Parts: sequence; C-alpha cells; structure tokens
Amino acid sequence: MDFKSQNYAVEVEDLTVAYNAKPVLWDIDLKIPKGKLMAVIGPNGAGKTTLIKAMLGLLTPVSGAVRFINGEDVRSLKNHIGYVPQSGSVDWDFPATVLDVVLMGTYGKLGWIRRTRKADMELARQTLKKVGMEEYASRQISQLSGGQQQRVFLARTLAQAAEIYFMDEPFKGVDAQTEKAIVLLLKELKEQGKTVVVVHHDLQTVEDYFDWVTLINIRVVASGTVNEVFHEENLKKTYRSTGTLLRSVV
Repeated sequence: MDFKSQNYAVEVEDLTVAYNAKPVLWDIDLKIPKGKLMAVIGPNGAGKTTLIKAMLGLLTPVSGAVRFINGEDVRSLKNHIGYVPQSGSVDWDFPATVLDVVLMGTYGKLGWIRRTRKADMELARQTLKKVGMEEYASRQISQLSGGQQQRVFLARTLAQAAEIYFMDEPFKGVDAQTEKAIVLLLKELKEQGKTVVVVHHDLQTVEDYFDWVTLINIRVVASGTVNEVFHEENLKKTYRSTGTLLRSVV
C-alpha cells in the first residue's frame, strides 16, 4: 500500500449517524490531510466519539461514506489504522499483563494463531519504554493507575506501526506528566508523517498541541489549520455560548 500517493488520509462524505432515529451526526463532509495532528472538539453530545467510531467502521451510518487513502475502506486498511478508545470503555479487569496488552498491537501482522516473534517482543518493549512503562511489563493491567493504563494502551497502538491513528480523549483523567509524555509522542508521530486524529476537550491546549482542528456540533462547523479556524466566532457557533468563557481560551 502506497501511503504517499494521495493528499488526504481520510475523506468523509455526506455522513449521517442516528441512534433510535435521532441524528447524532448530520451530513458530515470532512477531509483530513495526511500528516496532520488534528483535534476534534465540540460540546458534550456533539458527536465527537460517534464520528471516530463511524470512521473506524464500528458504527453503521444511515447514509454517507468514509474513504481512506487510495479510496480504500477501513476493512482494507485495518492493519494500518491504530485506535485508542476512551479509557472508561475498556475492561481493565481483563487478566493480562502490561506486555500482553502491548503485544496485542502486533496481532494484525502476526495473525491470532501465530507465535510471537522475538522482533515483536522487542518492538513491544521499545514502545513500553517510549511511554515510560518498561518496568511495569510483568504487572497486571488492572493494578495500574488510570494514567499508567492509558500509557499502556498508547504503547499497544504504537506497536501496530500504523499510518493513521485515532485517539478518543487520550488525556482524560491522566496526570500532567502523562499528558506531557503523550503530547511528545503525538508530535513524534506527526514528524514521522503519520496522521493522528484526537478527540479533545481542553480548548486551552489546542493551539499548543495541534496543527489542524475540526469543530463539530452534530454538523461540522469548521475544519482547517488551527490558525485559520480556531477563533472565537467558530467557537461560539460550536458551543452556542456567549464570549465570556471563550475569551479566556482564544
């Protein structure tokens, strides 16, 4: 697969998603350029997580299409797409060690019935080292703090060696040190030419962390470079708010 032949990593066209006949996303058109570190922001209930899941094929839309590089769908590119779900959606009581969890990131290449290779074990340990969790390799995942668990899931995703990464609020519930470590990794992925899409809630850090932003509230309000679209007018449209709070973040 040649990931350098198109300008866009993801194209969403006329996407509508509904729960119990109530639209959660409506007529979404969105193009995500390759090699961007993009925040998806909007109020609670705006459809941010739904958008991520629809792009990943985890939800069936009422209408519309999602195309990846070279017009491929998510099934064709599953080994090239990494996903970090919200920490609250993960069963942390699952009996697995930290190293086991990270090795799961290599299963797309290995297949479920093939034995783990030495190279994959080394890759898993390297990714744990990147997130500062190497010394916890033999620890049960359930014994870790929330921030540590989030680092492990990030390591698992890095072990996939994907081209496009989706992360659903990776900073939620983590300490300042973990947040800083995650930001450095996201920027490193961008420097490698990867595309990273992050559901994000902290407006104060958008300009520091990201270079591209999509503002949504059931519909797309604006999408583009942070310098171009992350301003008070678009934030008012997105949050339907007075400028009182917004003046403190833009």
